[in-house]
Amino acid sequence: MEVTSSTDRAAAVGPCAGIPVEHMAFIRQVLDRVGDKWSLLVVAVVESGPLRYTDLQRQIPGISQRMLTLTLRQLQEDGLVTRTAYAEVPPRVEYALTPLGRGLHEIVTSLIGWAADHHDEIREHRARATAP
Repeated sequence: MEVTSSTDRAAAVGPCAGIPVEHMAFIRQVLDRVGDKWSLLVVAVVESGPLRYTDLQRQIPGISQRMLTLTLRQLQEDGLVTRTAYAEVPPRVEYALTPLGRGLHEIVTSLIGWAADHHDEIREHRARATAP
C-alpha cells in the first residue's frame, strides 16, 4: 500500500483531495481561463458552428474588440477553439470549438442557464445585502 504525506495532496477531503499539489497551480490557471465571463460566453456561442469574428461580436453583447481578440487567442492557446483563415479576398477567418471545447460546452451552457434562471433571486439578495 502506498502512503502519501499531506504535502503530496492539495487537500485531505473534497474535490481537490485527489489532485497532486504540483498540479494545483495549473488547474487554478485553467479554471481562471474557462471561468472568465467572456470565455464562458464565447464557448457557448461558438458551439453553433464556425463563426466569423463579427458574428461572435454581435452575439456577445458588451464584449469589446480587444477582449474578444484576447479571449479567442487564449481559448485557441488552450486548444478549446480553432482559428481557420481562408485565403480569399477579402480574407475570411472562422472560429470553431475543438473536441476539447465541445466537452466544456455543456458545462458552460448549464452555468449560464443557472445564472439566467436565478437572476431575479440573486438580484434581490444583493439588494438586501447592500440595504441600510
